[in-house]
Amino acid sequence: MNFIDYYKILGIPKTASEADIKKAYRKLARKYHPDINPNDKEAERKFKEANEANEVLSDPEKRKKYDQYGKDWMHADDIERAKQQQRQQQQYRRSSPGGNQGQFTGDEDFSDFFASMFGGQGSNQRRSQVQFKGQDYQAELHLQLRDILKSQKQTLTVNGKKIRLTIPAGVQDEQVIKIKGHGGEGVNGGPNGDLYIRFSIETDPTFKRDGNDLHTTFELDLYTAVLGGEIIVPTLDGKVKLTVPPETQNGTKVKLKGKGMPHYKKEETHGDLYVTYHVRIPSHLSQKEKELFTELANLHQS
Repeated sequence: MNFIDYYKILGIPKTASEADIKKAYRKLARKYHPDINPNDKEAERKFKEANEANEVLSDPEKRKKYDQYGKDWMHADDIERAKQQQRQQQQYRRSSPGGNQGQFTGDEDFSDFFASMFGGQGSNQRRSQVQFKGQDYQAELHLQLRDILKSQKQTLTVNGKKIRLTIPAGVQDEQVIKIKGHGGEGVNGGPNGDLYIRFSIETDPTFKRDGNDLHTTFELDLYTAVLGGEIIVPTLDGKVKLTVPPETQNGTKVKLKGKGMPHYKKEETHGDLYVTYHVRIPSHLSQKEKELFTELANLHQS
């Protein structure tokens, strides 16, 4: 197995913070995503590399093992156990009566031991007895608010494999779900790794999400605010008609019950939509309009 420089793939230094790693990965994922580069094998390869690099470097434990053991990081626990076993063997030999004290050097012993475990004489027999779980994969799925109003099925391509999954209604931004057994293949009959999908919910230009509730603003003309009337307000799943009472003040907030986001995995239960009125002052008034407003002002003061 050749060494893969995950830092180089993401274009970051080894001192990069978790935020730096996340930012670099997202940039590459958007650039090389298969949906944006259909039938582009090179983009697909780079997308896979970015996923693999992020999967390792975004996990503090995996990153520590990778920094210490390089290409053998997946076997870090086995290497540590092997070192401990070798130290115990050395100690036993030195303390045994008639033992060959002073004839073993750490480097030689470890080299022989790891050669037998990972590639030297007798390696095939020993390695065939050791099973390793496959590598976990990470993917990021970008969605709009309207995409998660109802549960839906999608087919994702992860490392060349098509995976059919159900996206539950109401998933949150940055939420991660695990799909068991859809990661890398196990070694020597070990179990497959898992697939972790992180959801990235795009910011909506009209609606702001707060948990399961939504917030929006609606421009109300001055005349409707003063005299009252009916308006049509957009929601995520259609439009509703509202009655505006006379003398409605700027900043008035009304609640539309059940017009917010569905609760996670509960499509029948929704949050609320809060509409804040922003009263729009008319501009470019004609001379006649200015005179009428002046007359109204005088009437109000009298």
